[in-house]
Amino acid sequence: MINFKNISKIYPPHSPELKPIIALENVSFEIQPKEFVSIAGKSGAGKTTLLKLLLVEEKPSSGRVFFEKRDIHRLKKEELPELRRRMGAVFQDYKLLPSKTAYDNVAYVLEVIGASDEEIKKDVPKVLEIVGLSERANNFPAELSGGEKQRVAIARALVHRPNVILADEPTGNLDPYHTLEIIQLLLKIQAMGTTVILATHNKETINRLKKRVITLENGRVIRDRKRGRFIL
Repeated sequence: MINFKNISKIYPPHSPELKPIIALENVSFEIQPKEFVSIAGKSGAGKTTLLKLLLVEEKPSSGRVFFEKRDIHRLKKEELPELRRRMGAVFQDYKLLPSKTAYDNVAYVLEVIGASDEEIKKDVPKVLEIVGLSERANNFPAELSGGEKQRVAIARALVHRPNVILADEPTGNLDPYHTLEIIQLLLKIQAMGTTVILATHNKETINRLKKRVITLENGRVIRDRKRGRFIL
């Protein structure tokens, strides 16, 4: 489903006396449909850069990224919205609209892609039920706990039925109880047939999952294990 082939990403220095920043160096791996993969590593290891390359928010300095056999960095600009609709992204800071309810935050995604009122009325309650927030649909973000906000963010990422969910440190602002809650939700989404890529430096989360772990260190893949653990 996803194939990174010899990917390097180098950022130029801010001034001539500084060295270029190597975010990723010769990274290669494949991810199969319906797989759950953790991208592990310390802060600055290259996890977020890797996800940005997949979302075509960044371009590689060298190498190629394939999504369902398409070289995504050779797509035309007008083809990118369709690609991004195949992906759902979840971030550490939720990125919710504070003036909209949980329901409206999720509905907004469908409005942007041109869904009809009937589709919105049908799909938003379904996805809020999946993430366990049916009773909080009319609450604003300020009225929700951190775990509930992240569940709204996951609902928003899920509502347009993506093939893959990209979760970038989704539990970084959460306590252990809500962290477990979010991880269980991501496992539930994977069981429904969606590929999940989780970028995290949370050792306990990775060790509890007992799923595939790709470990990055200084921009390089140093380990790729089917039932991996957090080892750095």
